[in-house]
Amino acid sequence: MTMLGLLLLALAGSPDADLDRLATWMSGRFSSAAQAQADGEYRDVRLTVTPIWSERSDGRWLYVEQALGTSLDQPYRQRVYRVVRGDGGTLESGVFLLPDPAAFVGAGADPSRFATLSREHLLPRDGCTVVLRPDGPDAFVGSTSGRDCPSELRGAAYATSEVRVTAEAMRSWDRGFDAEGRQVWGAEKGPYVFLRVDP
Repeated sequence: MTMLGLLLLALAGSPDADLDRLATWMSGRFSSAAQAQADGEYRDVRLTVTPIWSERSDGRWLYVEQALGTSLDQPYRQRVYRVVRGDGGTLESGVFLLPDPAAFVGAGADPSRFATLSREHLLPRDGCTVVLRPDGPDAFVGSTSGRDCPSELRGAAYATSEVRVTAEAMRSWDRGFDAEGRQVWGAEKGPYVFLRVDP
């Protein structure tokens, strides 16, 4: 049995097995290289998600770093996610910005660097929470809500995110739209497929 399988087995009896399973499946190193090789409209993107602040009891905290495969030391997106139990059987992944992202480049390899950062330092991205539900025993699916997530990137007025998480992969479709609802950034054909590359 793989290490991931052993961890999931250990979590099966926890007070919130779904929450633990989602946070575990979201954690690790992922790559869209296979998708990029098959379809030139997608880029080779690497995604690293690392658990931090394991001593906290107010959710599962994850540090997220996203970079092109050709420039891993220059991430273009850094976030902190807080995964918690929501209402009506849902799970929520809240999104936070770092006050000084450059200070945490590569911190996924050394989570102890977050000991100097407190929850109060993070900047919440209101309206950008992804709400997820189990989709059978082997997946979680979810999205942001309508036009609630503001964005000013490349002329956008709001952004949307659609996500599917399994033990082997994360599918993420992030898009920006202008005030008239026209897409101005993000993949047009469908989600990025990030395959797990850690053992």
